[in-house]
Amino acid sequence: MAWLVCGTIPDPSFPLGWRTLDYRTKDGCLSCADMPDLHVQRGTPTLYAACVLACRVLGVESPRALLVGDIGDGIGSAALYAELARRLSANADEFYGITFHYLFPDLDGHNRVLASLEGCSRRPMLVADAGFMYAAKMSGYAKEYDLFTPDVGEMAFLADENAPHPLYTRGFLLDSGQDVPALAKRAWESGNAARNMLVKARVDTIVVRGEVRGTVDTPNVPALEAIGGTGDIVAGLVSAMLYAGLAMERACRVAARAARRAGELAQPTPATQVTDILAHMERAVEETLQEQA
Repeated sequence: MAWLVCGTIPDPSFPLGWRTLDYRTKDGCLSCADMPDLHVQRGTPTLYAACVLACRVLGVESPRALLVGDIGDGIGSAALYAELARRLSANADEFYGITFHYLFPDLDGHNRVLASLEGCSRRPMLVADAGFMYAAKMSGYAKEYDLFTPDVGEMAFLADENAPHPLYTRGFLLDSGQDVPALAKRAWESGNAARNMLVKARVDTIVVRGEVRGTVDTPNVPALEAIGGTGDIVAGLVSAMLYAGLAMERACRVAARAARRAGELAQPTPATQVTDILAHMERAVEETLQEQA
């Protein structure tokens, strides 16, 4: 069984397709035979690249990808939802787990995908990051997910039972953004959180059913806060850890710490790109697994 990453590329001409991509650290590109090289900058390509690198260290096969071009109009995302629901209806047992990333929050498409999993003999693990969490929350089925990986702003959105989108998150919740335990508990009790959450912030927080189970605050690399794509890296790493069979809390802890370690190895400056961090990812994962053994 494979792990699947679903997401979008900000290019409307990028065709919908099932692929297994390779990542080259020397030039920061994802590649496969049926498409031009895809340069990694942030977003779903970054998540996928981090997952590939971690899978190499863990000794499991690279994840599959279902990608499509979408510049925010939802057209590509609608096609992806339909294709994924079709594939899962035919054989949901094909995938050990699925990570959903940047997709237009289409409730009908989201619900069709979840419905396609009904009756499968072994339900795949479900991980959601970025825009897909919006659809998961708005659908009322957030608790169907095994893991959300929000940042603090997204955590406040999940905690606001009235907000249909992060832009409408009420101010008093945004102001309490650093109180992750209170926000996590509120999100869980209102039915807007996954069973597990890895909240990405200056201090990363591991949450199970609304209760804090642990934190990760080292290595402390403040310069990483300003680099786009670092949160995508964490989501990709934890997907690989789960695919390799690590228990949820350990997977979250290793992913959070390995991302920080790779950032530390990159010695970031304001000019650092996410590919500079990915160049150190395999070493960071190896070291972190040894530390956490």
